[in-house]
Amino acid sequence: MNKRDIIEAVSRDERELDWRRHQTIEFVEPSPDLAMWVARYWHVEWRYDQPYRQLVVPYPNVHLSFHDTTAGIHGVSSGHVFKELVGAGTVLGVAFRPGCFRPFLGRPVSTITDLDIPVDDVFHGWPAKCEIPAVEDFLRANLPAADPRAELAAAIVDRIAGGPEIVRVDVLAKEYDTTVRRLQRLFAEYVGVGPKWVIRRYRLHEVTERMARGSAIDWAGLAADLGYADQAHFTRDFTAMFGESPTTYAARY
Repeated sequence: MNKRDIIEAVSRDERELDWRRHQTIEFVEPSPDLAMWVARYWHVEWRYDQPYRQLVVPYPNVHLSFHDTTAGIHGVSSGHVFKELVGAGTVLGVAFRPGCFRPFLGRPVSTITDLDIPVDDVFHGWPAKCEIPAVEDFLRANLPAADPRAELAAAIVDRIAGGPEIVRVDVLAKEYDTTVRRLQRLFAEYVGVGPKWVIRRYRLHEVTERMARGSAIDWAGLAADLGYADQAHFTRDFTAMFGESPTTYAARY
């Protein structure tokens, strides 16, 4: 571990490694009639005696969250972010399927990337209670018309997530009989981040799973397998996603 890795390691909160003592998180599948739009619901509860900076690693989902008497819509984050948690609290959230928030929003999803916007900018009314059945009724009351391009974007993201062999945008474009430029436009309009970003995100997630299994990793070889020009570019992307270099992440977890 080099000097930079040591600095990163000591600057992170040790409670990250023992987060289950301080918070719980539950994921719930949507009702069948909303599954085209919603990937999952999530519910988080926490209790911290001292302020805690929660690392949030991005995925290509737009979120709708309810916290006490406030709510917000959160565009896709292009990199990791930190949320401060203090005391006791709870949040209920909706993770929309990648590509499927565009019909609700009514404009390109890239216009809210890295942004939080008020719920009233998109939705009418308010859930009767801060619980999943009431939130589902709220979503049903605000459902947009079906959009084949949203379904296409969602299907392509699903293909990326489930296809570890996909590491290049041109290969993906060829599979869908389109061009790289058209694919980029589709993702800007419907997903909020580019297809290259989405590919890298899911491949880097697979790297963390390999770390969790305790597998020995040839970092330079792995970077090449993932389509990176060199290990430095791989390290840069990993750090942007997870807030620390891959060697530091592996050493801590």
